[in-house]
Amino acid sequence: MVRIDIEYEGDLHCHAVHGPSGKALETDAPVDNHGRGESFSPTDLLATALGTCMATVMGILARERNYPLQGMKIRVLKQMTPPPRRVARLDVTLDIPAQSAAAIDATGRADLERRANECPVRLSLLPAIDVPVAFNWGGS
Repeated sequence: MVRIDIEYEGDLHCHAVHGPSGKALETDAPVDNHGRGESFSPTDLLATALGTCMATVMGILARERNYPLQGMKIRVLKQMTPPPRRVARLDVTLDIPAQSAAAIDATGRADLERRANECPVRLSLLPAIDVPVAFNWGGS
């Protein structure tokens, strides 16, 4: 279990502290939902969690198999619905550098892609959220 302490600071801002590390982050409501967009919104953090979770589980497998993934870039595009607001779609693109792609065979690539699509955040998302994922091996 991980504890996260959150304080609502007013004016649609929150301050969150990660218990184990003491690291903090701020959130703000987006401009299209009464905020100033000065930081990640809560749904931005969901999109961030998905991309970083995919990278992390791929990194674990890459470490186990000595696959080079340094320099991999992940882009997540979040789309919201009109009111009532919810995340409708998270488009994920993973760009794996050419030197990494050249060092990983087809089986390894398939294993990494499967691992990314089975990350804990992805598996926690409701089926109502469309999550198309594209892997670009050797390019962006």
